[in-house]
Amino acid sequence: MTTSPSPITSSPSRPTPSIVPIPRNGVNYRNKIVLAPMVRSGELPCRLLALSYGADLVWGPETVDRSMIGTTRRVNPRTGCIEWSRSSSNGGRKDMPVKENVLYRIDPIREKGKLIFQVGTASPDLAVQAAKIVASDVSGIDVNAGCPKPFSTTGGMGAALLRTPDHLASILKALVEQVGNVWEIGISVKIRLLETPELTKELVTKLCATGIIGLTIHCRTTPMRPRERAIREQLKMIGDLCREAGVACVMNGDVKNRDEAEQLITEFGVDGSMLATAAEANGSAFRSSKEGGLAPWREVVERHVRFAMEVENKFGNTKFTLSQLIPGKAPAHKPVTMSKTYTECIRILGFEDTMERAQELDQILGLDQQQQKAKKKNKATPKLSEDSSSNPPPRKRPRTDQDTRSRAVEPHESPEMPQQMAISV
Repeated sequence: MTTSPSPITSSPSRPTPSIVPIPRNGVNYRNKIVLAPMVRSGELPCRLLALSYGADLVWGPETVDRSMIGTTRRVNPRTGCIEWSRSSSNGGRKDMPVKENVLYRIDPIREKGKLIFQVGTASPDLAVQAAKIVASDVSGIDVNAGCPKPFSTTGGMGAALLRTPDHLASILKALVEQVGNVWEIGISVKIRLLETPELTKELVTKLCATGIIGLTIHCRTTPMRPRERAIREQLKMIGDLCREAGVACVMNGDVKNRDEAEQLITEFGVDGSMLATAAEANGSAFRSSKEGGLAPWREVVERHVRFAMEVENKFGNTKFTLSQLIPGKAPAHKPVTMSKTYTECIRILGFEDTMERAQELDQILGLDQQQQKAKKKNKATPKLSEDSSSNPPPRKRPRTDQDTRSRAVEPHESPEMPQQMAISV
């Protein structure tokens, strides 16, 4: 199932640099096409999908340091996956059974030597605490210093760190010294462009001196959104700075597939490339044109669903990723996004050979019970009688000016009034 990536040839004019040593349990980012960290599209099924189509490395979704601290590590006996979870408080309700909420999940076999854990942090101490929890199970720790979303920046994390370069450098140094050197894995950082090339140059130079092995540059400034074209004018300069410091430079932003990634790596003299939205829309974007290029969406969706069920992925997340993988105009798109269980989803997609596993997983996740409760609730809800004579007359209300312009239609006057449309969340 796994597609072997084609090798990337370095530019012949590029001098061979001295590089920051790659730790024994770490991984070299050079000559790699990798899956970018994405909050919902970076969960385990998406990472396995990317690897199966030839991704060289995969970044997990940004995970905030405080959310990992205090979690319990366990091996799921049914899937073999390693999971970090914490008990749910159930809103303080003591009558509800305690549930384990899985915050992070990895496949120790299929992701071995391939997974980079990205931490959202604004504190050297908390970053180290969180990183120590996963350090023995991943190949690297990456600091998110590029996310512009408020849930990151309001806490001083993500792109907010670009405004405090000395503080960001202190976080990286703490991770290198207390985690990277101890567990022998690499530490890296993902940033965005600053307002001017001079400011970007100063930032990159400072970060490359912290002992990191890799730096990813998202070729947009903090205010820019994905629909705005990536800025690549500074990319060669950033690649040169990283190379001089012996740090691998990975580019990110508007990279559509493996073929384009390889071309851009050569053109701008960087070491690797990330795929984000392109991989979110079709995980086979990591497959080169020589190996078949983009696969049909049904093939990709079926593979993704199988991975999701193998690892007991949360159905809500699976449904979201399917909404990205299935074309919006496809007949299956809307029914899948409105499905409530794996069984229902599988039936809609027609993957009948996986029906037994879907039913089993619904029981494990309690989705079958939720659906039964919803049906009972619907049955218990009284319906409006179609016989208007059995309904009590509407209460009279004072006449208003609005009545003189457009007479209000009372419910009992139109028994064929269309029912309110259901809203999909």
